[in-house]
Amino acid sequence: MQMLGGGKKNSVAKPAAAVAPSGDRKTPTGVKDLGNFVDYVVRALVDKPESVKIQVDKLENSTVIRINCAKEDMGKVIGKNGKTIMAIRSLVSGAGGRLGQKLSVEVVE
Repeated sequence: MQMLGGGKKNSVAKPAAAVAPSGDRKTPTGVKDLGNFVDYVVRALVDKPESVKIQVDKLENSTVIRINCAKEDMGKVIGKNGKTIMAIRSLVSGAGGRLGQKLSVEVVE
């Protein structure tokens, strides 16, 4: 019952643990995590996950996450009318904004 939000009526909700902000914004830890996130999502979508390669390139004022996969899997990554890749880009861009960085995602042929 507790898993579904029920449980004891007089129980007090515990506050979520606060995450300490990183003092050094130039460390690529957050960007690496986003690269790993993209890798995880793309591998879950495709038929040949072993052919997926994610490359994170730092440019002057932005970072690009490039997705390389088998040609026959590109349609699955892009999705119908580009909706899947737009969703991935939206998530990565939003998370990048929280990190204070401009991020983009590209599918490479």
